[in-house]
Amino acid sequence: MEKLKHKHLIIRAEVSAPPQTEEQTITWMKELIKKIDMKILAGPFSAKVYKKGNEGITCATIIETSHVVIHTWDAVTPALVQLDVYSCKDFKKQDVLDCLEQFYPTKVDYKYYDRENNFKLLRKNSK
Repeated sequence: MEKLKHKHLIIRAEVSAPPQTEEQTITWMKELIKKIDMKILAGPFSAKVYKKGNEGITCATIIETSHVVIHTWDAVTPALVQLDVYSCKDFKKQDVLDCLEQFYPTKVDYKYYDRENNFKLLRKNSK
């Protein structure tokens, strides 16, 4: 039996071109999940939020090994994307960061944790 990995990547990115529609966000989410070699169990589920101060899109997907969730705020400058990828199967952090490129990030901060070992911080970045 394969040992579970419990990796958790949390990203905050300021972007120039956030997704504008639920459909665009769902397509992006499916591409990300394929790139990190995960299997979708349910979703992606996406909804546009119109509440003042929180305008944007939220999209969540249940994967075989946990979840992937993205939140966008497109009414602020710069636009903001926050992404949460948690999986018991190993994945490459760089694959996730590469998928964010289509939103033209101007600043990316992330923390990458090993939740199997008391939330050991594997990597932190701010650029």
